[in-house]
Amino acid sequence: MTHSITGASASTSTCICISVYLCEMLVFTIGAQILRYLVKGSCLLLALLATLRTVAAHVANNSSIQAVVPAVNDPNLVLVNKCCEKFEIHVNNTCQQVNQTDYFQPMFTSYSGDQNRPVANFKFVIGVPNCGTKQMWPVLDYAGSYDKLVLLDDGKLRHYTNTEDEADEQNGVKADYDEDLAEAQKPRFYDYEQGQYCLDRAISPEHKHSLFAHICLARKENNWNDSNFLLRKVLNPIFHGISLVLLLIIAIVYFILPTLSRDLVGNIVTTIAMCLMVSQAADLVCIFTDFTNHVSFIVADIILCFSLLAAFFWLNSFGYYIWKTFRSRNVFLRVTDGRKYCYYSFYAWGCTATMAVLAVFAHFFLDADSYKKENMRGEQQTIGWLGICIFFAPIACTIIVNIFFYVTTRKLINRRTVYGRIAHKLKANFIMFSLMLLVMSFAWLFLTMSWLALDGLLYAHIIVNAFQAPLLLYICVLRQRHVTYLLRKSCCYNEPPSTNDWGDEMHHMNGNDY
Repeated sequence: MTHSITGASASTSTCICISVYLCEMLVFTIGAQILRYLVKGSCLLLALLATLRTVAAHVANNSSIQAVVPAVNDPNLVLVNKCCEKFEIHVNNTCQQVNQTDYFQPMFTSYSGDQNRPVANFKFVIGVPNCGTKQMWPVLDYAGSYDKLVLLDDGKLRHYTNTEDEADEQNGVKADYDEDLAEAQKPRFYDYEQGQYCLDRAISPEHKHSLFAHICLARKENNWNDSNFLLRKVLNPIFHGISLVLLLIIAIVYFILPTLSRDLVGNIVTTIAMCLMVSQAADLVCIFTDFTNHVSFIVADIILCFSLLAAFFWLNSFGYYIWKTFRSRNVFLRVTDGRKYCYYSFYAWGCTATMAVLAVFAHFFLDADSYKKENMRGEQQTIGWLGICIFFAPIACTIIVNIFFYVTTRKLINRRTVYGRIAHKLKANFIMFSLMLLVMSFAWLFLTMSWLALDGLLYAHIIVNAFQAPLLLYICVLRQRHVTYLLRKSCCYNEPPSTNDWGDEMHHMNGNDY
């Protein structure tokens, strides 16, 4: 082969020399000044083409040499995707080099369940899987875990879930309802192809012998004919979107109208609407469990509970303000009441922040891991029952206190025989507070029951939550005649006010009912 390459180079050099000689003879014969440069340029181009021809022939010879070597394609070769290098294993969540006696030795299992299948010819493929748009999720298989990893004899990885029920059945443990839920208790599994997983041996202080794997989570096919899917994934997000719009309308109405924005009740209603908007947005994020790569559901749950707790503390401030005002003898409403709003802000936000810190601390440091795993959304852990109790126990207390405010204020109203305009306005605020307490309490109660993992309670929560924002819009805007009057006055300048309208605008003082 070396002689052939040398011969090709020599023949190419001979061709170049002959071409140059012919060009010189042609120039000498013609003798034209203009043609001399043109002919020399063509000669150089011819020499360049001859050189490229030589290089191409050399590359073709090399490729032919490689083609002679046959590619190894062993059908009996089994590829095993390994997370760490061959001389490393997974130790405390990192790849660390170990002795040869501690190397990962794969144990193959047949599709029928026969273990320790002899596979003599296998090869490790090092590296984590490239999941693309799918979620890459870590799985740990240890004694007593929910997950079980089985390496099949063709290189696929089978991931079993719900395997603790299978172990209980093998040990003779059987509940009264096992016969009715036999299908639900069977272990579910999914087979991951080559490139969709990596498997390795794992060692940790909690589990000395375990298997660790990175898997690309399979996407579930959405069945549009399933009523459960339609209600959870289609109608529920639509209801949340409508609720966000309606709550935003309430906040805008009470914020942009000068008379309402300077009033203490108007500021409280605006704050409550904003808190409920944040809770609706956080709950909307938690609906879409497919986007686990981009969303932390535990953060969304903390924001949901924090905003909902703040809304109830502000509602409690609303009830206390009305209760205290009715109890005082000198009842006078100031148009600008910023100082009182600051006092109520310290109370509402301070209590909310304190309880939130306690709940988060209790979840991460006091709650048991087994309880944390009971609340899963998609493949992520959410806030546990201990944190939920710390978040929602103050809400229950505020509801009880608000009921006390309602009962005592109702007695004070019944004792009154003469009403002025300020008393009429206080009574309207009291009715608004009572209706808001009723709607928000029912919505919170169904939200709490929906976390009991019962489909009926979840469906009830979706329906009740869908009616919460429209009812609040009716209570806070449409039912309030002075609010509708201010809206007509701001939007329709030529429309005269109704004789039954009243409000803080103080432009139409009359003694009619509102």
